[in-house]
Amino acid sequence: MTAPATSARHVRESNPVPDLPLHDLAGFTHRWVDGHGVRLHAVEGGRPTGPAVVLLAGFPQTWWAWRKVMPSLAGRFHVIAIDLPGQGHSERPERGYDTHTVAAHVHAAVKALGVSTYWLVAHDIGAWVAFSLALTFESQLRGVALLDAGIPGISLPDAIPTDPDRAWKTWHFAFHLVPDLPETLLAGRERDYVGWFLKVKALSPDTFEDAELDHYAAAVAVDGGLRASLAYYRDAAESARKNHAALERQHLTVPILGISSSHGSIPDMAASISPWAADTTGVVVPDAGHFIPDEQPEAVAAAVADFILDGD
Repeated sequence: MTAPATSARHVRESNPVPDLPLHDLAGFTHRWVDGHGVRLHAVEGGRPTGPAVVLLAGFPQTWWAWRKVMPSLAGRFHVIAIDLPGQGHSERPERGYDTHTVAAHVHAAVKALGVSTYWLVAHDIGAWVAFSLALTFESQLRGVALLDAGIPGISLPDAIPTDPDRAWKTWHFAFHLVPDLPETLLAGRERDYVGWFLKVKALSPDTFEDAELDHYAAAVAVDGGLRASLAYYRDAAESARKNHAALERQHLTVPILGISSSHGSIPDMAASISPWAADTTGVVVPDAGHFIPDEQPEAVAAAVADFILDGD
């Protein structure tokens, strides 16, 4: 399977982050679509007539986090990986990073690609957005798979633990909330910072190659990427408030799959979501840390495929 060529001229005219090198994935095409006023980057391929699967990555990654999962899904599904606002090759607005606002942009982008109903698979901050999207656009979703993420206002603790055995997983939440200081300290050191997360939170420190560290660091460093990355944390209280308000109206009825890992941050994703969702199931991926799609892509692809095929 080969993707239609994306012309250099089209990339130059469409890409809001031209200074970030663009990675190609065989069988997939780069697209930029209007997501309700924010231009979002999507990478699309697979079976056009199959069930649509939308993939969202988290901090400090881009759509490239799914590159090992996407080919395994492409034979049966219409696969779309989307860079969130401020992430990768998507536009980086000055404000509006609470997850309900971002969810509206993502859903609009999916609709702009001609997809009316879809399965949503999301990791880390992508899962924050996916949960809020489900609360607002549940009727257009077939199911939601959430990978290793504490959701603001739902399963994200109000207090950061100080026990050294746990604090290393969550210390950055408080740091990212401090105005201006992270930008001052991290400017020019983005690779060291991004590399710490990718090496320490994966089960094996060799999970990510140097080229991947370079890509993710460049995505954070270029054109306001650091500011945008921090904005998701700085708007987390507003995300939590909107999640609470939505849950006062209704709980989720769409099927939820919680994907945890043997050495991740959230031991049981399904249990953490079940008080607010009527239909939850869970799987635990062995031999993986936080970055499950990179560490065990075949297991993630199999879990997602089973979830979709059981639902259909």
